[in-house]
Amino acid sequence: MKTRLENIGHNIRQRRKLLNLSQIDVAVDVGIDRAYLSEIENGRTNVTIGILYAIADSLNVSLVDLLTEPSERIKS
Repeated sequence: MKTRLENIGHNIRQRRKLLNLSQIDVAVDVGIDRAYLSEIENGRTNVTIGILYAIADSLNVSLVDLLTEPSERIKS
């Protein structure tokens, strides 16, 4: 079972790849280091709500989309 941080990271990575964006693309847009984004995507670091909002904006999704466990998402 994945931790909450791992689920958030998974959601970020999945959306980023869906949009064909690199970690550098998102990191520059958000104003963070690429290595920090990698740590977030791998569920290895806690992240502030402000950074999560910025990532959600960069990926054009709601914050809820990043926080929701994959099994809880509504299939479209």
